[in-house]
Amino acid sequence: MNFFLPDMIAKGGWLMYPILLCSIIALGVFLERLYKLRQQRVLPSDLIRDINDLISRRRYSEAVSLCQSHPSAMARIYFAGLRISGQPRQAIKEVVQEVGRREAAELEKYLTVLSTIVSIAPLLGLLGTVQGMIETFNLISFYGVTNPGTLASGISIALITTAAGLTVAIPTLVGYRLVSSKADNLILMLEEQSIKLIEALKGPEN
Repeated sequence: MNFFLPDMIAKGGWLMYPILLCSIIALGVFLERLYKLRQQRVLPSDLIRDINDLISRRRYSEAVSLCQSHPSAMARIYFAGLRISGQPRQAIKEVVQEVGRREAAELEKYLTVLSTIVSIAPLLGLLGTVQGMIETFNLISFYGVTNPGTLASGISIALITTAAGLTVAIPTLVGYRLVSSKADNLILMLEEQSIKLIEALKGPEN
């Protein structure tokens, strides 16, 4: 991206540096969330199949051991429910929902960082442009308008930060929507599996 070449950064002024920092953070968070929000990492299909099979045969101790050996979010939810299998439905539901809320928060981790960058990158760009325009009009008041080319060049440089801010904000918004949608879908799938787990483990109601 030409806006981030060293000479363009220098022309845009010091506000180009926080804009550049925003782009680096946004890229890092986006890639980290893509890695963490893989379905096989959160809800591994083989684990779900094996544990459901063990639960159907009431081999709870084996299911617990399998959960303990697996680092996925679904395994932690299964483990929480299996520890109190046979309890009334409401008791299991409360425990499973509590763990589910923690796992959902983990899936949504850092999404606010992306949404914040979407908001502040254009504002940083606009601030840089306003600052540049103020300097340009100060030159006009001091030297007059004898050299329109110089003034046009100054205005062009002032607009660099706005362009840079939008260059960061637009792809960051797309990335935010993508990872946010992935997180929402995974949370929904966790909820569906949790409901099935509660029904499979519930004991007689009081």
